[in-house]
Amino acid sequence: MKKFLKNNWFLCTMILGIVLGIIVGFAWPGATALEPLGTLFTNMMFCVVVPMVFCSIASAIANMNSGKKAGKVMGVTILTFLCTAAIAAVIMYIIVRIVPVYTGNVVEEAADIGKVDVATLIINFFTKPDFPELWSRRAILPLIIAGIFFGFGVQMAGGKETMTAKLLADLTNVLMKVIKLVTYYAPIGFFGFFASLVATHGSDFVGSYAKAIILYYVVSFAYMLLSSPVYARFGGGKGAGKVMFAHLFRPAATAFGTCSSVATIPTNMEVADETGISRDVSEMVLPMGATMHMDGSAMSAIIKVAFLFGMFGMDFGTGKAILAIIVAVFSSVAMSGIPGGGGTGELVLCTMFFPEQLAVAYPIALAIGDLVDPPATMVNAAGDYVVSFIVSKYVDGKDWLQKKLKK
Repeated sequence: MKKFLKNNWFLCTMILGIVLGIIVGFAWPGATALEPLGTLFTNMMFCVVVPMVFCSIASAIANMNSGKKAGKVMGVTILTFLCTAAIAAVIMYIIVRIVPVYTGNVVEEAADIGKVDVATLIINFFTKPDFPELWSRRAILPLIIAGIFFGFGVQMAGGKETMTAKLLADLTNVLMKVIKLVTYYAPIGFFGFFASLVATHGSDFVGSYAKAIILYYVVSFAYMLLSSPVYARFGGGKGAGKVMFAHLFRPAATAFGTCSSVATIPTNMEVADETGISRDVSEMVLPMGATMHMDGSAMSAIIKVAFLFGMFGMDFGTGKAILAIIVAVFSSVAMSGIPGGGGTGELVLCTMFFPEQLAVAYPIALAIGDLVDPPATMVNAAGDYVVSFIVSKYVDGKDWLQKKLKK
């Protein structure tokens, strides 16, 4: 027990902060006043993580031995993200067909929010009109794309031998150390965040959304615990599941506590290093995963659509299910790694499936999204670490983990 506490004391304090926050939130309605404790932590993290995302991706590409390898890592990464998100969405669809999630009543109509401009939405996903706008937590995906282009630019100018490549590597290392200092405050931040969250939404857990929320929490934890060893075994071979489980719960707890994939990047980086995953892989897979690997968000998209189909008395048949899965996989990219995801994914889903009931469907989808955000982010961010096993297989060879374990 002493050895366990010595090795996992920080994880235990994070979980303790979450549990105490939930208890205080249920017991004290005024716990909403504790929200600044959580906001302080997330604000500090974002101020450091945003530049770290740019530096780590640009550095990973710039310091690779060849641009060809960088392209291979990126290609395998994106393909893996899409496959795992699709699998997660299909699993959730099968479950909601077996266990119908709608049990509540139609809420009062909200004001009409209008139709989404798809072209503008796509442009804003991938670009920003001015350079200063890139340096924002609300522009993580455009920032990643800018980092990719910058990294390949350094490759073309001389790669790892250039001063720029060395500077990017040093900046990434320094920013990781700063983030480590900030994370010592995490348990207090988690306490305040969850106390406020439960005090605000506690009654909703016993209301009309209860069945959908409970089902999602159960499925998300089951999905993470069952799919992670399968993916790890596929990517790392024999013994990979055991190694993965020895490190998985740190990023999972961080993601559950912060509701942010971006804020979990530093923890994922640490466990990837401890596992033996190469920096060439981790420094590209993990930052990209924070905005593009959204298994949990794809699952939540399906449960929202199923809930609304049931509420409006519509048949969630096979044809609509296929479209829903496609939309869920691609719209989940819009979550951008920030708490709550800004409602963009919900807007895309409701516009696609419920254009005539948008004023009713959108606020319901937002409410469900808010309540399932902790486990959804946990599945997203913890999955980033597991996906790095698969990418390593195709980049560093199928026996990459066995070679690391022998050292």
